[in-house]
Amino acid sequence: MSFAKLDELGHKLQALDHALAILGADEATHMAVGGGAARAEAMAALAGMHHRQATAPEIADWIAAAEGETLNEAQRAALRELKRQYANLTSLPAEFVERQTKARLRSEQLWRDLRPKNDWAGFLPALEGVIALVREEAQLRASVLQLEPYDALMEQYDPGNRAIDITPVFAELKAFLRDFIPEALAAQEKKPSVKPLAGTYPIERQRELGLAMMAAVGFDFTHGSLSVSHHPFCGGVPTDVRITTRYNTSDFLSALMGVLHETGHALYEQNLPAEWAHWPVGRARGMAMHESQSLFVEKQIGRNPAFWRWALPVVEKHLGETFGYDDILPLIHKVERGLIRVDADEVTYPLHVILRYELEQELVAGRLEASDLPEAWDAKMREYLGLSTIDNPADGPMQDVHWPAAIFGYFPSYTLGALMAAQQWTAMEREVPGVNDDIAAGKFDAVNEWRSEKIWKQASFHSTPALLERATGEKLNAAYFTAHLKSRYGGQ
Repeated sequence: MSFAKLDELGHKLQALDHALAILGADEATHMAVGGGAARAEAMAALAGMHHRQATAPEIADWIAAAEGETLNEAQRAALRELKRQYANLTSLPAEFVERQTKARLRSEQLWRDLRPKNDWAGFLPALEGVIALVREEAQLRASVLQLEPYDALMEQYDPGNRAIDITPVFAELKAFLRDFIPEALAAQEKKPSVKPLAGTYPIERQRELGLAMMAAVGFDFTHGSLSVSHHPFCGGVPTDVRITTRYNTSDFLSALMGVLHETGHALYEQNLPAEWAHWPVGRARGMAMHESQSLFVEKQIGRNPAFWRWALPVVEKHLGETFGYDDILPLIHKVERGLIRVDADEVTYPLHVILRYELEQELVAGRLEASDLPEAWDAKMREYLGLSTIDNPADGPMQDVHWPAAIFGYFPSYTLGALMAAQQWTAMEREVPGVNDDIAAGKFDAVNEWRSEKIWKQASFHSTPALLERATGEKLNAAYFTAHLKSRYGGQ
């Protein structure tokens, strides 16, 4: 039976996925500096092994034969998703995967070393090499998938995303934000001045606070852990989720919000259907949906005034400092034009994403070269947020791990996720009476049950648009996000 052969293959590929995910998480957190070259070789070899097994010619025959077998609804969905993945995987030869994996890992390692030194000139050759490989990847995928090159890259992170659909949404959002940011800043000015954090918050105490918050919102510590990395991320596998943050001893909110964000990712991973874990259909439904889950926790819950009715005593317990409710909320809701995407507030954040989305399309198309990035980045940063990075590439085109790691086509998912999170929150409020009262009491079970039924357990059995529509009752509607911003940050 061909479906049974595919099921057996899935277990073998899952084992390789597991090894690569844990090696990757360790490489970014605990690996000794001198281990980089050997780790890159090891992961490249495993990636090549995985790719060869996942793209074996006989799989096409097994899929075709399985389509003629008697299958239940779940099995048919699993087969459809595997067929889609197979088409994507077979668009790249194993030799290319190994070559790109090695270059990507070495580039990322170099980025970690050179970004703190603000050494753009030293990093540029590595980035140029990565971009050349990304262009090659885009062309290889595009020719097989019959997509535009940039769309072929987005397809790897969020199936169904197309620039022709996203660009007008982002253009409308950009226009809204250009008008709304001054309004939000003006509304903020009319309120009592924000008292900045003035304490020193030891890393260990911040860590304990983060762990307490993770446990409260539902993180399962028997299947996950918290570490430190240069760039916060959620990695590992559903049975062993590795999340990270970074600490600032003068600003505990930065790390805490990072922890809540990554915990949102982790909750999705930990609650996927285990019985389908070795099939693509058992995995998260693309990165926009993944970002909607992390932003749901960080923004819709973590910046919700009701949340801080419960959270303040927890913060005081772990940090040993008393904060007033009326003092902490202006910090949580502070709107400020800034250079750093991961530290941006939810009003200005989409402009950081749109900037990257526009630039990486130019890079992939060959209309922009890596050497021109500092000037191009600075021009858009000035236009969108009135800030300059021209003499500070560490906070400009060296800021994120994505491009050094050859991750192109991912950035749109962040803002699409924010739109989807606001839409999910609105639907949940309708269906879960008293949800804000629950949150104010530190009770998150009803919230998580709704999300589990509507999103987590559904994995990849439906497309992103269908999954969102099934969960909320309608297709993607940016009006929920803009209404959320107006309600929380507007002058009315």
